[in-house]
Amino acid sequence: MNRLDVTEKIITGKVAKGLKWSEVAAKVGLSKEWVTAACLGQMTLDARQADILAGIFDLTDDEKKWLMVVPYKGSLPTAVPTDPLIYRFYELVSVYGTTFKELIHEEFGDGIMSAIDFKMDMAREKDPNGDRVRIVMSGKYLAYKAY
Repeated sequence: MNRLDVTEKIITGKVAKGLKWSEVAAKVGLSKEWVTAACLGQMTLDARQADILAGIFDLTDDEKKWLMVVPYKGSLPTAVPTDPLIYRFYELVSVYGTTFKELIHEEFGDGIMSAIDFKMDMAREKDPNGDRVRIVMSGKYLAYKAY
């Protein structure tokens, strides 16, 4: 057994029970984005959070332990960019890509977010701890069609 096995059991349980990630997150008490990433094996949970997920997804004590192990982050095996700024986008997609996919499919169905009919806004956000980069992305939803 490994973390990937636990992730698969969580996904199977979510589907079997007809749960939404937002419902799971509400029980954990954290955002749906973070909890989804954690359920997909990209974040480390504390004992309380792991207990809640174990109860929701009928995990054994051994499976629950895997939720508290620091994961090897990144779930999309591709060539790694060398430019430091571009690498951070690669890192973002590696860690949250499966979360984006899960949440878009849950909200819209089987399809994609267009990178052609796409809007992005990038701005400097003042912060007393150091300025931040704010990026807002908006892409048209395109459903896969049967033919």
